[in-house]
Amino acid sequence: MNIIVCIKQVPDTAEVRINPETNTLIREGVPSIINPYDLHAIEAALQIKEKTGAKVTVITMGPPQAEEALREAISMGADDVRLISDRAFAGADTWATAHVLYKAIEKLGYDIILCGKQAIDGDTAQVGPEVAEFLNIPHIAYIRKIEDVSDKSIKVQRLMDEGYDVVESPLPVLLTVVKELNTPRLPSLKGKMAAKKAVITKMDLNAIGAEAENVGLKGSPTQVKNIFAPQSKADRKMFHGSVEEQVDTLVRELRELKCI
Repeated sequence: MNIIVCIKQVPDTAEVRINPETNTLIREGVPSIINPYDLHAIEAALQIKEKTGAKVTVITMGPPQAEEALREAISMGADDVRLISDRAFAGADTWATAHVLYKAIEKLGYDIILCGKQAIDGDTAQVGPEVAEFLNIPHIAYIRKIEDVSDKSIKVQRLMDEGYDVVESPLPVLLTVVKELNTPRLPSLKGKMAAKKAVITKMDLNAIGAEAENVGLKGSPTQVKNIFAPQSKADRKMFHGSVEEQVDTLVRELRELKCI
């Protein structure tokens, strides 16, 4: 069984900076981490590996510095990694990103694809399902528990607003996971040594067999027109009196602010 885990290296949320000219995140010189939801996807893959003997391959699309995230995945127990990197991929929206991942995954072979439910820098939760659509395979989102895995099917619990659904799917399948699924393991000393020595295999535009018009900014049907970090405001007002008096005061304030 082959398991592919798609991860993303994201800026530490306390260090987000934005290029005002391109409206893209500034990644150079900014501390980066593996997207937290993706750590749960790696852990899920490793737990399946321990039960079935599956091979776990972790991939990421990003700049050369994303190699650090792949080494961390190796230190956790991943068998293989791929860095999908090319200047042609820069500026990709979710569609173009999913297209690149799909072309790379096709080259690797797969039974189960695992992704975090969303990335904390974009929060779209679109890339995983889009990859599944490109591959024309089933996908199940918001996985909170994996109940059973065989060589032909998988049974999972899908988190819902009120409880959960039990869903069974044939393989191959793509799953996006939530933090309730597990607790990611810490890298072992042996894993850290292996990660330090590992040779990271890179895949560029030609290696994945993608067309230039379908990747990067050129291949993105959507573009960000404006993006900014919210400014914290210290102005606050406290309302006193009975509940009715506080509601009346709140309504007056909102009307003055033209919120209602």
